[in-house]
Amino acid sequence: MTQTAQLDWPDGLPYSTAFGDVYFSRDSGLEETRHVFVDNNRLPERFAALQANQVFTIGETGFGTGLNFLCAWQSFRRHAPADARLSFVTVEKFPLAAADLKRALALWPDLAREADELCARYTAPPSGWHRFVLDQGRVCLTLIVGDAVQCLPQIDARIDAWFLDGFAPAKNPDMWSDMLFGAMAQLSAPGASFATFTSAGFVRRGLQQAGFAVEKVAGYGSKREMSRGVFQGNGTPPAWQAPWFAYPRLPADAERRAVVVGGGVAGAASARSLANRGWQVTLIERHPTLAREGSGNVQGILYARLSAHGTPLTQLVLAGYRYSLMLLQQWFADQPQAWSQTGVLQLPVDDDERQKQQALLASGLAGDWIEWLNREAASQRAGIELPQGGLFFPHAGWLHPPALARALCEHPNIEIRTDTSVLELSRSESEGQWIVCGESGAMALGTVVVLAGAADSAAFDSTSHLPLKRIRGQVTHLPATADSQVLRTVLCHEGYIAPALQGMHTLGASFKFNVDHLQLTAEEHQENLDMLLAMAPALHHATHADTLDITRLGGRAAWRCTSPDYLPLIGPVVPLRDFVRTYASLALDASHKPTTPAPWAPGLYVNTAHGSRGMITAPLSGEILAAQIEGEPAPLSSALMQALHPNRFAWRRLIRGKIDPAEYL
Repeated sequence: MTQTAQLDWPDGLPYSTAFGDVYFSRDSGLEETRHVFVDNNRLPERFAALQANQVFTIGETGFGTGLNFLCAWQSFRRHAPADARLSFVTVEKFPLAAADLKRALALWPDLAREADELCARYTAPPSGWHRFVLDQGRVCLTLIVGDAVQCLPQIDARIDAWFLDGFAPAKNPDMWSDMLFGAMAQLSAPGASFATFTSAGFVRRGLQQAGFAVEKVAGYGSKREMSRGVFQGNGTPPAWQAPWFAYPRLPADAERRAVVVGGGVAGAASARSLANRGWQVTLIERHPTLAREGSGNVQGILYARLSAHGTPLTQLVLAGYRYSLMLLQQWFADQPQAWSQTGVLQLPVDDDERQKQQALLASGLAGDWIEWLNREAASQRAGIELPQGGLFFPHAGWLHPPALARALCEHPNIEIRTDTSVLELSRSESEGQWIVCGESGAMALGTVVVLAGAADSAAFDSTSHLPLKRIRGQVTHLPATADSQVLRTVLCHEGYIAPALQGMHTLGASFKFNVDHLQLTAEEHQENLDMLLAMAPALHHATHADTLDITRLGGRAAWRCTSPDYLPLIGPVVPLRDFVRTYASLALDASHKPTTPAPWAPGLYVNTAHGSRGMITAPLSGEILAAQIEGEPAPLSSALMQALHPNRFAWRRLIRGKIDPAEYL
């Protein structure tokens, strides 16, 4: 369960009541941070020496007020080349409430530029991994809410400099442990530096044992000594990792040109995250405009069914939910036709789901991002009488997905080509380029190709084995009435209904597994209306649904794309034949630990199967993909990154005897 930090403010400075310690120096926290972490990691000179498109990664063991991060960001902005990037990975067990963070950082006017941008994005996050894209994409902050000792082994990164922070060892001994120092060693790049305010002997000895050369140097102000050092690379060897869950590295001299196939939100997010990193991106969409298929509904819902057990899907949804909210608030706060933060009320469909909702609340997994409303409170919030209460997501609402796709693509590095279908992919090994072909032949070249065309992502030789499923969904455009326009929140049950937009409610959506067309049907309109009756009889009555001619109702049908485990596929591709030939031994012994690198289709990636949760998972997917391509710290835990890896299905089929290697050898 996530707890926000409990603070007192003696003399106007933040003081942790849990640890009995201050967050920064009473003399000058800003100058102490610059001395300890910025200067003693030699950040200004190291930032200045960065090459074009190079990423510098900082790891931190206590985010606190964010002061260390803002100082590093400011130093990076002042000293680094314009085309270099900063990645900052930090862990915090007790994140500050938004108001406390803003109050603490207001103490340092010199950091106002950075602090204002961070505070505009920050809300106290629940447990898990949270991504902030700042400074027009030059700076990525990954904030992990949890225990540092438990979380560091789940980070997938190579750290160039460590900020070893946190409350004093005497106040917080659980953090300053050999397990933490060992995890730091596993994550450190060759020559990684560290700095810390403490000179405690057991801390220095623990770091030395983990492979760091350690020295004591002058501290700041009344602090006589502090510690700093460099990783010498003699720590424990890394544990075996499945090579099929790795991420291939592009050649250092590879041309930074990418082709994204598919103009829905997943494709647009992929294009934007690469463009932010200096890539020239060609986005190809077969329709006349972006977001014409699964991302084309008038109102898309930030829809999140969570499990109290912290499943991979729940972890992904929590991370994606917060990221989507951040983007929507950043771009559409004053555009009510594109984004409306009405809240989303989830009404349980039966007693079993009601019990699951209560278990989720009891787990504290989602923090204060959800609340339970009884029937009376739910009805008051919705603006219409409801038969029961449910879970309320106060920060959520509905958005216009095409507007999000367009906003993501508004970047000078992105070229959009519409009315164009990709029919073939071929690769020139001598040039290290993919040749993307349409009806008229070659139309684009890219070192990287990202297939983000839903189920059509499996239409190519290298991806034909991916188990993508198409599920038809139909929404009904239900005319609003004077009585129905009182609806103030999105209601979810077996489907959903949104508050009226331009005189119409969006109601849906059906699930059809064995239908091969996208024409509107009266049958599915009726299913949607029946769902509304079960969810909110008063609203069904208010829309005069019983008197409507369903054959004349408007709506929209599209394909959802899902996978067998209902998680997206985001990452690099290995053709099935090559996978089986390389790892045939797994069919005989699933516990075998081969070390042969995966035979990647070089530079070929997929981003698909976001299903009915695309408004939550697709925006973050661009950051996931770009981190893989660039070798940056992942925005999710290593276990969750593996759960999204496209190779998971070939591996499972092989170890479960679903593939006969003899057919491929």
